[in-house]
Formats: sequence, structure tokens, C-alpha cells
Amino acid sequence: MPPFRVIAIPSEVADAVRSTHRSPGYGHPTYTEVATGHGPCRQCLRTFAVGHERRVLFTYDPFTGTESLPLPGPVFIHEAPCERYAEDGGFPVDMRSHPLTFNAYARGRQLRAQEYVTDGRVELMIERLLGRSDVDYIHVRDTRAGCFDFSIERAGND
Repeated sequence: MPPFRVIAIPSEVADAVRSTHRSPGYGHPTYTEVATGHGPCRQCLRTFAVGHERRVLFTYDPFTGTESLPLPGPVFIHEAPCERYAEDGGFPVDMRSHPLTFNAYARGRQLRAQEYVTDGRVELMIERLLGRSDVDYIHVRDTRAGCFDFSIERAGND
């Protein structure tokens, strides 16, 4: 079991988006299309099959439930229901080939560090960032698009 948890968007959020066609907390309409990019789906954390799978675009605030200050942005999920990525599943395999930005935060949405990974070697970066006493969690973002992918927390955090 890895010393960290990978936190994809909650299934309840994805299910609500699929059924209401609205962004949670904002009410913006969603947009659905055949995938033109690889993603990932923010629920299962798998990349999209470009030209084959349909995806839903919506506004999401990754700080909801964690911090009072919002930072919403665009994210995608599969149009068809999928299984949420297991928190103890280690780093998602499909994400290793993506250039990623790791934003390390302290409570209060205080950015403490920002690191970039382009070679898929993420575990040492995660270990180093979560080893800092001033870091409570990490947001993983797509370096090229800047959008939120998922969060990482220390294992055992509830």
C-alpha cells in the first residue's frame, strides 16, 4: 500500500453532473462531446480514447469541502458511468505519460511548493512534498492545460 492516497472527484459529484447536466455549486450547463483529447476522466483517472469515448465538460472546484476560498476550473468525466479510482491504488498509470504540475498546499489554501514532472517518476516527488511539515495535500494539474486532475494526501488522513 502506498504512503499516500489518490483522491479523484467523488462519485456523487460525477453522478449528479451526469444526471442534471449542471456543474456542482455553480449551475453552469455541461458540455458533452466525443473526446478530442486524452483527459483524464476525473473520476476513474483513465485517459480518454480520442475519437471514441464521449466526455462531459463542467466547472469544478477542487477545494470544495477542504477550503473556503474557491478555485474553479474546467474538468472532464466519462459520459457513461465509470468506477472511481481507488484511493489506495497508487499513482494512476495513465497519468505517468502526462507532464504534470504538483501544487503542494497547507491548510488555508496556502501554496507551499510547485514542482513539475515530465518523466513519470512521481513517487519521489510525492514523498518529498508530503514529507514537508508545512504541506497538507497536493493538487495534481495538467502542466499544458493547467486544469485540475486529482488530489494526493498522506495515507491515513481522513
